[in-house]
Amino acid sequence: MYKRIRELREDADLTQKEVSKILHCSQQVYSNYELGQRDIPTAVLICLAKHYHTSTDYILGLTDNKDLPNYTHN
Repeated sequence: MYKRIRELREDADLTQKEVSKILHCSQQVYSNYELGQRDIPTAVLICLAKHYHTSTDYILGLTDNKDLPNYTHN
């Protein structure tokens, strides 16, 4: 999971400081998320998934598919 948030950030050409502003946390807190030194709160995980247009499953390593799933509503 930690490697994925770093890859997503780098693929988007963002710095840790820029992402920390999006998440309303310090750069050090965000750095700790990427290093795996701090657990990522659910709300932050959801915010990251929305920002990068991917699923929380992708960030968590439950799937290797970056694309959002197509849900059908009945």
